[in-house]
Amino acid sequence: MYQHILLAVDGSENAVRAAKEAVKIASEASLIEMVYVADFEKAKTEVLHAKSSESLMLERKRKVLPIEEVLRSAGKQFKLTILHGTPGPEIVKYSNEKKVDLVIIGSRGLNSLQEMVLGSVSHKVMKRVQCPALIVK
Repeated sequence: MYQHILLAVDGSENAVRAAKEAVKIASEASLIEMVYVADFEKAKTEVLHAKSSESLMLERKRKVLPIEEVLRSAGKQFKLTILHGTPGPEIVKYSNEKKVDLVIIGSRGLNSLQEMVLGSVSHKVMKRVQCPALIVK
């Protein structure tokens, strides 16, 4: 049984699908920790357009509201953690430090050429976490 599930979220439809899988897997005693990584590349633009740090934080929380709703409607325990950095390495570092039991992440669905050139966050996480990982297509 998984006690601590890390659910990597970015506000996308893929993250919502991953949340639905987390609901299926989580027991009553499980904690689902949603981890949102404020990507350095995108954060520069977000900071420039934000009116204040509070409005920036509210915008980031707004992105994960649909995911929170999936978890809340299923009656699951959850919390949100916002990290800063490059998504793949930050998710790996955090999950390994916190010794989570399972990582669940949505897949963007890159084709093989895109994945070879760009790499995918889910692929990087899968290869480097020290616990089981589930990629949801």
